[in-house]
Amino acid sequence: QPLQLHVFGAAAQDGAAKPAILLLHGGGWRYGSASWMFDSARRFADAGMVAISVEYRLARDELTPIEAYLDTCEALHWTRQQADKFGIDADRIAAYGVSAGGHLAALAATRGCEQGGGQLGNGGPDLLMLWSPAVDMENDGWFQKLLQGRAEAAEYSPLSQLDGSTPPVLIVQGEQDTLTPARGAKAYCEAVRAQDARCEMHLYPGVGHLLTRNLEQQERDFDPDPEMVREARGHLMEFLRKHGYVQDSEKS
Repeated sequence: QPLQLHVFGAAAQDGAAKPAILLLHGGGWRYGSASWMFDSARRFADAGMVAISVEYRLARDELTPIEAYLDTCEALHWTRQQADKFGIDADRIAAYGVSAGGHLAALAATRGCEQGGGQLGNGGPDLLMLWSPAVDMENDGWFQKLLQGRAEAAEYSPLSQLDGSTPPVLIVQGEQDTLTPARGAKAYCEAVRAQDARCEMHLYPGVGHLLTRNLEQQERDFDPDPEMVREARGHLMEFLRKHGYVQDSEKS
């Protein structure tokens, strides 16, 4: 199955290598498209990064989230292999994942990727940003079902796979989220900090998945709080600025 990576942003005119960011869409591992992340990719590209929206295999028929994780690792490897072509700094590659995409980004960071590379040498991202992420898979019956008996959920759970080599993390989370509960994000952040890594969490009260105000139906009919979304996007840009990935936080 051919997969596409959609690249936004041009190489710097002075020839200097630019940071990159890989974007991974949500959709419960079974739905979604790389196009869902195009608006975010444009924002990051406008801030001076090379932004890459990732297409990954969806969990249908015999496919499982394992394939999506492998595709995420392959996208990271491809980006580092193509660094010279796109003017990318191969040791400054961030990952930004939403919902199920947050699981894939976090798993690549904590479990790592076999190809190696990056600042931590495990092939994962060098910086991690998560929005309503699925990170505690041992308590996610839907995820275990999608694995189709090929593995136990703990083997592909970012929370269970933390090994002390996690990059700096930022999490945006709705406190009333019923799909990817806040307790999992809190536990993940606490575990990252316990291993002397950095985790910054922004917990928004009164909203659910993807910061929706529609608490009764959090799988669709999203009604994200616009002020909270604006603020959270500002936190993403400030996090990138703080770690040297963008130069001007006002470009958010």
